[in-house]
Amino acid sequence: MQEQIFSSSYCSALYLRDVAKVRGKVFVIGREGLRNELREAGIHLNTDEDDEPGATIFNCTLASDVKAVLVGHDDKFTFLKLAKASCYLRDPDCLFLATDADPWHLLKDERILPGSGCLTAALEAASGRKAIVIGKPSPFMFECISSQFRVDPAQCLMVGDRLETDMVFGANCGLDTMLTLTGISQMKTAQEYKDSDRSSNHRFVPDYVVDSIADFLSAFKKD
Repeated sequence: MQEQIFSSSYCSALYLRDVAKVRGKVFVIGREGLRNELREAGIHLNTDEDDEPGATIFNCTLASDVKAVLVGHDDKFTFLKLAKASCYLRDPDCLFLATDADPWHLLKDERILPGSGCLTAALEAASGRKAIVIGKPSPFMFECISSQFRVDPAQCLMVGDRLETDMVFGANCGLDTMLTLTGISQMKTAQEYKDSDRSSNHRFVPDYVVDSIADFLSAFKKD
């Protein structure tokens, strides 16, 4: 089962190893799960773990062999991480990658969890550079799947709850798309995109809509 799960962290590791063929260390803004994926792919890391308590951008150590900066979900995000990453990205040959572009995630009780996208936006503003997004809606994730499994896009269905990433990912990869209304995006927004005079907004429109993924699962029940 594990080999059938493709996360943005796993695909980021594949990109660094197989596409970018990065030589040197990767400065990671992210948690241990992301770091583990990179280590398992043989990627060498540079993190904030070696900084002395109370270190600032004025006295911290900056490694000389950082060849990429990767931003993922990090609930321990600090000003120092932002500053160090900005310094590394002054080198035009240093890659700037992000696991995904989700700005936030919905929690219970009307609370939200800031996503990787807002951390990436902060670093883009500080560095003056744009990140390469590995996860949705980039087609690279589907390329990773296709490279390991013989997948026919015409036989696939992209199911998700966010129009701006999940549905666009499906459109970018030639997949049919299904929006489930139990998450971020709602029918009203999908209808607004459909009625828009701007053709570029039509890529946000799903082919199908269900109230819940449970409504769809009955199609897989055996007689």
